[in-house]
Amino acid sequence: MKNNRIKMFAAALAFSSVTAFAAAPVAAQDTTPAASLAELLRRIQSESREMSAEAQQREAEFRAERNQQAALLQRARDELAALEAEGDRLAEVVETNDERIREVRAELRVKQGDFGELFGIARQAAGDVSGVVNDSIVSAQFPGRADGLSSLSETEDLPTRAELDEIWKTLIGEMVAQREVVTFTARVANMGNNGETEETEVTRVGVFSIFAKKGGSPVFLDFDNSDPDLPALKKLSRNPRSAIVDAAKAVSNASPDRLVAGPIDPTRGTLIGLAVDTPTTRERIDQGGFVGKVILVLLAIGLVFGVIRLFQLFTTNSAVRSQARKADRPNKGNPLGRILLAAEEARNADVETFELKLDDAIIRESSGLDFGLNLIKLFAAIAPLLGLLGTVTGMIITFQQITLFGTGDPKIMAGGISQALVTTVLGLVAAIPLLFIHSFCASASRGVQQVIEEQSAGIVARHAEKRYARG
Repeated sequence: MKNNRIKMFAAALAFSSVTAFAAAPVAAQDTTPAASLAELLRRIQSESREMSAEAQQREAEFRAERNQQAALLQRARDELAALEAEGDRLAEVVETNDERIREVRAELRVKQGDFGELFGIARQAAGDVSGVVNDSIVSAQFPGRADGLSSLSETEDLPTRAELDEIWKTLIGEMVAQREVVTFTARVANMGNNGETEETEVTRVGVFSIFAKKGGSPVFLDFDNSDPDLPALKKLSRNPRSAIVDAAKAVSNASPDRLVAGPIDPTRGTLIGLAVDTPTTRERIDQGGFVGKVILVLLAIGLVFGVIRLFQLFTTNSAVRSQARKADRPNKGNPLGRILLAAEEARNADVETFELKLDDAIIRESSGLDFGLNLIKLFAAIAPLLGLLGTVTGMIITFQQITLFGTGDPKIMAGGISQALVTTVLGLVAAIPLLFIHSFCASASRGVQQVIEEQSAGIVARHAEKRYARG
């Protein structure tokens, strides 16, 4: 019993020792089973001594590093103190220099006298002229021509005579350029087939418009001189309407001694930019969405069907009137001829029976004449209702955008408002011609029916006369 307790204690001690010193290197442990309890105790004591030595070594290293860190901290504090002292010294130097600058500027103002205000106005004028010149398309032909004026507007030194003369000389050069139509070579961004920059010939019409010629057709350009690293000229996303392009083509193909009408944009590119951004008819239709396309489908079907019916009714009207002049030779190819044939078949009947058969023939022909008119009228009534549906849908979209993004950016609401307005326009555009076609078709149908009724009344009257004469 005592031996069992000793064995259990030894096993527990071995397990706790292994657990406590699990971090020790595997190579330092003997993994072979102990032959006796004394050998197990010896191993445990040996491992304990090794772990104690390792802990002492680590403690010594930590203390050495702590001393080294303390030295580094003290060195950093000394450097910080030195830098703070240097900063204080430099602050005093800056304050002294600022005071000296104020004194020198005050002395300069006294010496300049009235010339100071004069040169201030000159610098302001140089800045204004520099802004105008930089925004002018003439700078695409002569880049950097406003650099001197920009330097003059920013300098605090007294301008020289040559710098002052540069202001009015630049203004005169800009006025001369307004009447010139010149062609020169320049770098144009997005000019290549893959959007790359190309060197190409460019035609400038004064300071009002500029375009390049590619593939025999003018391509209008946008001028932006804000970034010196990028080409100042850039191809527009698309050309304006054909009339402006034709005018530009006439200018590019004209000889120097010929007077032609050319594209002039007095806003120096703003109007052409607006013309480019104006949606085309296809884009307007696309803004109407699904409802707009449904309206156009109804319009197309109504127009095609209405034109066909109108042609048929006019043809029938001509045939009926021709048949009325040839009542003795009925032709079943027209309504009146078929009614005459029906009257011929019932010529031996009494007056009432004859009139009833004739009325039956007239009703059959009238239904054929009115075929499709109600469909056209239905399309004309549905089109504005669909436009109203698109208007309501567009306003719902607009209010949803306002709820999500607010009213800060009007472009966010533009899609819904465009759909609302475009569908309304499409509904009215579809309803108006359909109403006209329905009116024309109904008028033509009534004209044919009137001729048929007049001729039928005459047929009934002649038949009644014959019956009474026989009686």
